[in-house]
Amino acid sequence: MIPYGRQDITQADIDAVTEVLRSDFLTQGPMVPRFECAVANYCGAAHAVAVNSATSALHMACLALGLGPGGRLWTSPNTFVASANCALYCGASVDFVDIDPHTLNLSVAALKLKLEQAERQGCLPDIVVPVHFAGQSCDMAEIAELAKQYGFAVIEDASHAIGATYRGQAVGSCAYSDITVFSFHPVKILTTAEGGMLLTNRADLHERLLLSRSHGITRDPELMTEAPHGDWYYEQIDLGYNYRMTDIQAALGLSQMSRLDSFLQRRRQLAERYREHFSGWSIGMQEQPVWGESAYHLFPVRVGASRKAVFDALRSAGIGVNIHYIPVYTQPYYRKLGFNDGLCMEAERYYAEAISLPMFSRLSDAQQEEVVSALDKALATAGTT
Repeated sequence: MIPYGRQDITQADIDAVTEVLRSDFLTQGPMVPRFECAVANYCGAAHAVAVNSATSALHMACLALGLGPGGRLWTSPNTFVASANCALYCGASVDFVDIDPHTLNLSVAALKLKLEQAERQGCLPDIVVPVHFAGQSCDMAEIAELAKQYGFAVIEDASHAIGATYRGQAVGSCAYSDITVFSFHPVKILTTAEGGMLLTNRADLHERLLLSRSHGITRDPELMTEAPHGDWYYEQIDLGYNYRMTDIQAALGLSQMSRLDSFLQRRRQLAERYREHFSGWSIGMQEQPVWGESAYHLFPVRVGASRKAVFDALRSAGIGVNIHYIPVYTQPYYRKLGFNDGLCMEAERYYAEAISLPMFSRLSDAQQEEVVSALDKALATAGTT
């Protein structure tokens, strides 16, 4: 089976992890801050906070921005459920903005319309979470302008997009957002096994994130309510969580960072080969806007009403295709909250036609040829070509 995504682990990665296992620190040692600095420097952000998952990162981002009961968060329905669940963790409500049928990202036009309606009704969002689907940045400058006009904070869910660019800057620079979140799950562009990271340019948010990551505990005398009793002293000054990343994970991530550019180069080569092959076919591909370069976490295609037949044929041929994503609000849990079909029609149309093809840095040319050959046959059988 050729999977849709897979980690790329070398002996250097294994050696980096082994070195930590032989050291004095397995967690809360020197590797986490080194990894944070490497990612912050790569992206051009002032601060980075490594955590145990991107889901934790999204939760922390909402908390740092003050989201709570009575608050509102909007996001794209074309995403993993964590992009929406983070609002519910805080006791806030969530709503969805439809996608652009070409970029498959949150539609700025739909966002503008929804904001105009919400302003009239007195229910504007506190936070908007644009999701950089498949590794392609949303149009962040337009979203940032709307954030200024309507007074909401912006969290970039860049779980797919480390290494992507927008207007000549790295995604993660936070030039158009308050916080950016990355994921380092094994199928992502680089991995720490499980893990995530938050980036921000705001010192106040950085301080809140550090507290939230580790039980709300501080050892900084300037933040304490009384003078330290001794070197052992700490205070819990907020309600936090154990969302820390281990030094073992950070060592793997730091080692992987040295190959990030090569990972991206290979993914872009594979994407170009897919695009060239399918240019004459009547299937849809995610449009690549002029404002930036994708990191190509995924390579989604639209195969029309024959999607299930094509999907089943590819799986039978040993091609591990997948589907990204079922619109979040159609999940049973969200239906119980009152959401129904028809809320975001472009997202629903996309889901009904979508297949994600294998895309990972170690996918060989021969394997990719096997993928496109199997897809050609499946499409011809389904009458889609």
